[in-house]
Amino acid sequence: MKFRATAIGFTAILMWSFLALLTAGSGKMPPFQLSAVCFAIGSVPGFVMLVLNPARLALLNQPPKVWITGIAGLFGYHFLYFTALRNAPAVEAGLIAYLWPLLIVVGSALLPGERLRWYHVAGALAGLCGTFLIVGRNGIDFDGAYAVGYGAAFLCAFTWSGYSLLTRRFEAVSTDVVTGFCLATSILSFFSHLGLEATVWPETSVEWVAVVGLGLFPVGAAFYAWDYGVKNGDIQILGAASYAAPLLSTLILTLFGFAEPSWRIALACLLVTGGAVLAAQEMFRRKIPAQSAAAE
Repeated sequence: MKFRATAIGFTAILMWSFLALLTAGSGKMPPFQLSAVCFAIGSVPGFVMLVLNPARLALLNQPPKVWITGIAGLFGYHFLYFTALRNAPAVEAGLIAYLWPLLIVVGSALLPGERLRWYHVAGALAGLCGTFLIVGRNGIDFDGAYAVGYGAAFLCAFTWSGYSLLTRRFEAVSTDVVTGFCLATSILSFFSHLGLEATVWPETSVEWVAVVGLGLFPVGAAFYAWDYGVKNGDIQILGAASYAAPLLSTLILTLFGFAEPSWRIALACLLVTGGAVLAAQEMFRRKIPAQSAAAE
């Protein structure tokens, strides 16, 4: 059960790795408008399931702390991330924001029934080093003039890691509630767009396909998969494995001609993959004996 849930959680990481490619193909739609549209699309499959099975509507009746955590996690992360990108260079802001997998691994020690081992931290740090090679390939230069952006990026990292860790404490709450989180995030993003941006719509069918793809997968199904994974799977492994997202994203961009292959990518592959395997060794040790026993 735990292995399966962890695997489902990892599909969220795979879907997030297509975020850059689909965003690049979505045209010039500003970020809050894109977020509003994509989260609206992401909520549709959940509502279809609720309509097909109306009894599940009762699962949306959750305490305020569940709704506050979910909406703050999804909308708060994206609001802070966009704020960071508006007020600091994308490379530095992105690297700071991507501290969240390490924060999940370290913070998991505070969860009931979890123990933080040296290889969890070592695996997460290896992934962070791999991410540094990918994100900082053109150099890093932290400048105090961008303090607001850097601060927003730090809050972004703490927001998503905090959301993920708190979600684990709500393991009895059905993943159906993510539908409501997505809709609320879409509405809040829409009002942010009205106050901060000019409206720009996709100009071609390819751009529309990219927007729909974003809404169905990286900004849709991924959040349902992540919710199920962190509630029922190994959150420490998922935290360490999350560093695969920027690496896979770079590989995908390279495959489609948006980036050039380099030694940095090869080394990052070794660091991220090795770190994930190191962090997951305990789960693999449990899985192999179980399979051997079943075979006997």
